[in-house]
Amino acid sequence: MSDVAIALPSTGTYLGRLSVPGTAHPLVVTVRDGEVFDITSKDAPTVRDICEMDDPASYVQNAKGRRVGNLAEIASNSLGAHDGKKAVLLSPVDLQAVKASGVTFVVSLLERVIEEQARGSAEKADAIRADIASLIGEDLSKLKPGSKEAMEIKAKLIERGVWSQYLEVGIGPDAEIFTKCQPMASVGFGADVGLHPVSTWNNPEPEVAVVASSKGKIVGATLGNDVNLRDVEGRSALLLGKAKDNNASASLGPFIRLFDDSFSIADVKSATVNLSVTGVDGFVLEGSSSMSEISRSPEELVAAAMGKHHQYPDGMVLYLGTMFAPTKDRDAKGHGFTHHIGDVVTISNEKMGALVNRVRLSTECAPWTYGVSHLLRGLSKAGLV
Repeated sequence: MSDVAIALPSTGTYLGRLSVPGTAHPLVVTVRDGEVFDITSKDAPTVRDICEMDDPASYVQNAKGRRVGNLAEIASNSLGAHDGKKAVLLSPVDLQAVKASGVTFVVSLLERVIEEQARGSAEKADAIRADIASLIGEDLSKLKPGSKEAMEIKAKLIERGVWSQYLEVGIGPDAEIFTKCQPMASVGFGADVGLHPVSTWNNPEPEVAVVASSKGKIVGATLGNDVNLRDVEGRSALLLGKAKDNNASASLGPFIRLFDDSFSIADVKSATVNLSVTGVDGFVLEGSSSMSEISRSPEELVAAAMGKHHQYPDGMVLYLGTMFAPTKDRDAKGHGFTHHIGDVVTISNEKMGALVNRVRLSTECAPWTYGVSHLLRGLSKAGLV
């Protein structure tokens, strides 16, 4: 495997985490000229600490570091060999809350309504999709949530009997924000991502995730896979936790690209997120999601999640949502897409690299055993806190 697998641009300021055998705690690392450097220190023993600084990028650029390995070799071991004697990449966040926003792309809104109307049945999706599209059309990209036009569409749908909670958060005044997983529970580049065994209709959700400090300042961005169980969520909105938060169901990485002179919130807003799914059965699914079509800005979504109404003293990472809901038939005509065990999912962007994971059942992924208490004990043992 070459460094093409991680596809990290040669320029930029990167922040991440690494597991190194024999080290009592994850290393806080950066990338310089294709090499990975450990920058863990008493001043900043966690990624959270760096993201709380006034200028995280400047700190990382000037931090003294110790070389721990070649990025391409570490990425290769993370995704393929998994040699227990070598370093592997981790999710690039640690103590931050992991939150997600849903139904932020109006153009993919119909798929969420279809999930609900189909009551988790993939077989019914095609007919419902055609019926709703004939009523309101498919080009909703210019629709602003809460606007007069949005409320007129809402009235049409209520009259037809297809109004739903997805339409309420998709075109109504309030954004959907939910907890994706607990701090320290997300997985990174090369890790397995998990599907709950009860699900038979599910998909990846390729997204940009922004990293915000406790003050609500967005300091950087990374890529994410907000793994989704369409059948479970479609049965009831009250099952969102079961549909979204399972072992290894939140993937982030490969690194946080911090905002500096070469990368800013403007790059996030114009980003194209590419998706590729390759199955052991030879099935290939490809698609893309354009951040320029998001209906609520990253700043609006962060403000909806945190502020005077809700504080996050360790900051947060926030998945921004996806416009990509795969409908390509895989197993049978009219059944749409669902994962097979062994699928390799690649989520990529030219400025943030590539996040690659393999799909397994959540019950068969490595269990989550390393939490905040373990991190603090490891840092204490190393004399870093």
